Amino acid sequence: MKEDLMEIICCPLDKHDLDLEVTERDDGEILSGELVCTECSETFPIEDGIPNLLPPDMRDEAPA
Repeated sequence: MKEDLMEIICCPLDKHDLDLEVTERDDGEILSGELVCTECSETFPIEDGIPNLLPPDMRDEAPA
């Protein structure tokens, strides 16, 4: 995911801003980390450069 995406995405639960916590970067691309809501503190994982913005209850049901 590109860091510029932070300008347009928000928490899918309450529409507040998200903080970015990066654990791995490569050539300006964020490969892994978390997005954390500034209001409800819910976390959304970034895996293989793809942010998973599904609500937590739907994330658990998603096929692997």
